[in-house]
Amino acid sequence: MTHLGYLIAGWSIGLGTLAVYGWSVARRAKAAARHVPADRRRWMSAND
Repeated sequence: MTHLGYLIAGWSIGLGTLAVYGWSVARRAKAAARHVPADRRRWMSAND
């Protein structure tokens, strides 16, 4: 059980990094989507 701390730290850092990256990509995508004209938007983001 001497390596448990390293194991937990490694997984926490790895998953935390992926979570922060995913959050930042989603935030930038949402901001970029605001600049797309309504007639050029894809069907998933249309407000119809």
